Amino acid sequence: MKDTVATLTRGLSARHIRFIALGSAIGTGLFYGSAEAINQAGPSVLLAYLIGGAVIYIVLRALGEMAVSNPVSGSFGEYASKHLGPLAGFATGWTYTFEMVVVCLADVTAFGVYMGFWFPDVPRWIWVLSVIFFIGAINMLSVKVFGEVEFWFTIVKIVAIVAMIAGGIAVLVFGFGLHDTSEGVSNLWNEGGFFATGIGGFLGCFAIVMFAFGGTEIIGITAGEAEDPERTIPRAINTVPIRIIVFYVLTLAVIMAITPWQSIGSEGSPFVQIFQGLGIGPAATVLNVVVITAALSAINSDIFGAGRMMYGMAQRGQAPAVMSRVSRNGVPWMTVVIMVAALLVGVVLNYAMPDRVFLVIASIATFATIFVWLMILLAQYRSRQRMSADETAALKFPVPFWPYGQLIAIGFLVFVVAVLGFNADTRVALVVGAVWLALLALAFRRWVRPQPEPAEAELANRPS
Repeated sequence: MKDTVATLTRGLSARHIRFIALGSAIGTGLFYGSAEAINQAGPSVLLAYLIGGAVIYIVLRALGEMAVSNPVSGSFGEYASKHLGPLAGFATGWTYTFEMVVVCLADVTAFGVYMGFWFPDVPRWIWVLSVIFFIGAINMLSVKVFGEVEFWFTIVKIVAIVAMIAGGIAVLVFGFGLHDTSEGVSNLWNEGGFFATGIGGFLGCFAIVMFAFGGTEIIGITAGEAEDPERTIPRAINTVPIRIIVFYVLTLAVIMAITPWQSIGSEGSPFVQIFQGLGIGPAATVLNVVVITAALSAINSDIFGAGRMMYGMAQRGQAPAVMSRVSRNGVPWMTVVIMVAALLVGVVLNYAMPDRVFLVIASIATFATIFVWLMILLAQYRSRQRMSADETAALKFPVPFWPYGQLIAIGFLVFVVAVLGFNADTRVALVVGAVWLALLALAFRRWVRPQPEPAEAELANRPS
């Protein structure tokens, strides 16, 4: 593949970015991970999604303030370098890449689970292997092709969710022999109460709930290839609250109103399980197509986001120079190759431990995601502190609730990291996270730490 272009191309339109933002919030975390969250918290998971959604909105507004002012491919990795120092930028960029690899492992795992709905006798790792190479090939094409594929993937997801909500409400109102209309939505509080698993279950579910929102920060990365970032980024970010209410809270409320929350298992998607349980076979089949589309969309975005982050780091000297090579289509092709190679780990994991792989991967991804979000908030907080009154007034997309919203969001994210330590299955995330950050610090010190300029070095070595 010939490298004929030195930089990325601005091929993402407002329509592409709006739907990439939508697609990033509607993925495996909703279609598959929501079952795990429901099992932990019961109906109170609805409140958890609202709280988590409010925090992620503050994070994205902080990112949006910086992205509109400085739209670059490295996005928050570069902002962290600029406002918090090179080590912080290095750790942020590589942790985001690590996050995308881990989230992508969860997504390819979910894809294998979904395919088991039709082919229960085929080993899951075969599906995982096939989807990695398929999506990798798509990402080798131009960014406009990526944007179009993501647009249509997201269209399928949105239509399916709206149809599912409308169908679920119709079942609740008219029954159709599938639901006792006299019960209404009482399943939301009759089965042990709204906080059915107690406050411990409610707090514990945040580890999975926040995983669901992982990847939404890709909005900042698209700024480097957006045709009009000053207009498209704010529009994409400002729709986040509506997306969370409609696509998470309303959807899961309908699901748990129709079916008692205890009967929603983690073997496959709760969307498919419910329609199967109601005896609507064809609908379950259609929904399985939808959740497969959601997984493909998420994998597509994960590879794109990680690739652009590695490209930006290579330009700053924080990653091997080979990662900055761009094809004639304007694609950093080497980063795609690296992501595909890293995802082959998912094939091994799904072969070795198919039963526990999703929860372990999701908890590690949650740690990486929260670290990145904290860096975004801290970088924006530091940048705003350094601004003069005139510079603050000139901001085109300033954060709301300054500075209290940022401080509350930072405190909440630290709390979620602590939550990971209270569950034996998620505690491994803290160990992996600590080891990962320690390795990054060593790598930075060994290969990346800025060397003093010759004149500075001579001055430092001169005897006093």
